[in-house]
Amino acid sequence: MERTYIKDLAGKVGSTVTIAGWVDIRRDQGKLVFLDFRDMTGYVQGVVLPGAKDAQAVAAKIRPEWVVEISGKVNPRPEKNVQKDKQNGAIELEILDIKVLNEAQTPPIDVRSDGKEIGEESRLTYRYLDLRRPRMQKNIRNRHAVNLFVRNWLTKEGFTEIETPMLTKSTPEGSRDYLVPSRLENGKFYALPQSPQQYKQLLMAAGFEKYFQLARCMRDEDTRGDRQPEFTQLDLEMSFVKREDVMDL
Repeated sequence: MERTYIKDLAGKVGSTVTIAGWVDIRRDQGKLVFLDFRDMTGYVQGVVLPGAKDAQAVAAKIRPEWVVEISGKVNPRPEKNVQKDKQNGAIELEILDIKVLNEAQTPPIDVRSDGKEIGEESRLTYRYLDLRRPRMQKNIRNRHAVNLFVRNWLTKEGFTEIETPMLTKSTPEGSRDYLVPSRLENGKFYALPQSPQQYKQLLMAAGFEKYFQLARCMRDEDTRGDRQPEFTQLDLEMSFVKREDVMDL
């Protein structure tokens, strides 16, 4: 199978393609069955015409969130049906074949809504479904874009990204440590880092001069709203600098 991503369909009008992803919406209008599909790159509407008997039989039982592989022809929509404000609003996929990769039960939470109306406990219990929602997908991809920008920018500024150890010794910080028992040394414990502070100071002594990392930090905090037991921070250190150099950065 040579898979085509949904974002690339607009450039393949007139071609027969294969896509894979999730059924977002199913609309049965008698002779026609409309299926909206999504993958990690976007959305497209497909239609099963009466002549595609095998595809009609499969489409009759398909439900939202089923995982499918679709083969079909990319057609331009009639002018009156073009939706300029939507991705792929000028095209439609004429479905020729449907292969069900995985069936799905009715999701316990709505994966198409904004999700703010769903309780936090339900969202965390079904986190893999919660992350399917457009808002969460957008948030995570935006976070990736920010991380990538930071990495590229600091690299151009002469910084070196260095990962420091996660299993370390307990050090005086602003909170309590999370402790991890050692399997080899009975009665002894590692501590998870509250920050890479001591390691980055050692890196300066080692001569790296400019260091950074997107560091995972763990702190055994209480339940106040402005405290987190686990978080990510942009951590960096420079040698031979003054306050103005830090401000300029």
